[in-house]
Amino acid sequence: MKTPAAPDARDASSMTGIAVLLALLAMIGPFSIDTYLPAFPAMAGSLRATPLQIQQTLTAYLLPFAVMMLWHGAIADALGRRRVILCGLAVYSLASLLCALTNRLELLLLGRVLQGLSAGAGTVIGRAVVRDLHEGAAAQRLMAHVSMLFAIAPALAPILGGWLHGLFGWQAIFFFLALFGGALWLAVFLRLPETLPAEARQPLHPARLWHAYREVFSGRVFVGLSLALACNFNGMFLYVLSSPVFLIKHLHLTPQDFAWLFVPSVAGMMLGSFFSGRLAGRLSSRSTILLGYLLMGLAAAGNIGINLLLPPSLPWMILPLPLYTIGMALTVPSLQLLALDLHPQRRGLASSCQGLIQTSLIVLSAAVLAPLLWATPLLLAGGMAASMVCGLLAFMIACRIGAPQKQGA
Repeated sequence: MKTPAAPDARDASSMTGIAVLLALLAMIGPFSIDTYLPAFPAMAGSLRATPLQIQQTLTAYLLPFAVMMLWHGAIADALGRRRVILCGLAVYSLASLLCALTNRLELLLLGRVLQGLSAGAGTVIGRAVVRDLHEGAAAQRLMAHVSMLFAIAPALAPILGGWLHGLFGWQAIFFFLALFGGALWLAVFLRLPETLPAEARQPLHPARLWHAYREVFSGRVFVGLSLALACNFNGMFLYVLSSPVFLIKHLHLTPQDFAWLFVPSVAGMMLGSFFSGRLAGRLSSRSTILLGYLLMGLAAAGNIGINLLLPPSLPWMILPLPLYTIGMALTVPSLQLLALDLHPQRRGLASSCQGLIQTSLIVLSAAVLAPLLWATPLLLAGGMAASMVCGLLAFMIACRIGAPQKQGA
């Protein structure tokens, strides 16, 4: 399999193309979750399953997704970035076809497990590719561009899923995912260069891997930064996981009306990512992150206030969400890069560990937290606020631990 020649990192058009491709790879995650949410009621009827059983197809995807997060980066550190992404996309496309062609819940769950095992490769390895190519403000700008383009997916996915379901049935959603994975495989094969030279690769030696994982997970600064990233994202993702109940039951909308939640929220993510890129090199990473927390705090407090004062209705229940996602997106590139830079020789493995921490919290939310909180919009608002506060505490603790280390260095 011939690898394309590596682009010049100073070539703006080449970097724009890589940013678009990395963003598309990262979109597999939200597409795998958000696209089929509007079809939950129809899938329950078609497969003779309960709503809770259909909800657990999310867990069936997310749990192996979290487990493989731990390995995608380490494998890419040993074998190279490109071939691992290609293998992941091939498995993902076949698994999506299995989901589309089955009429049994058990096979759907198997297909979702296989999707989860393969879908995270692009996201994890994409972060390592950014740091392979750039550092400092340039890396933050590229990460922000990827995040801004990626933000389209959570808005587009449920809208597209609702229309595909309405026109062709729920199986069409998984046929679309198979085609999406296949198209990305071709794009990676033709356009993505190998960014990790052979001399920089790390062997998959069990003892070395054990020591590397132990070093990363025992680093309290790394864990704190990764928990901050995970908690910030979870504050919004609780609404994504609860969207069938929140939108259809509480706000009395239809499966074709999911844009009410996703479009404003994603517009906020894109705006926050844009500002993050503009602030790179002008404002320190810590100041950018604190600005993000200020906006998230205002949004979370306003969300609780609206839910206390008003009955569930549009547009009031939606208004705080884009402000929250602006703040969340402001923090993402800086938190990701600060954590990865703690382990420059093992960026792929560090990215895997970062992804595992984030995805583990999402799995907990999908299996336990979201079903507990979606009973009322006020509980969801409280869940968002609690997640944000936990993220802020994790970031502050990481800064406090890291400051003496930085002074010592």
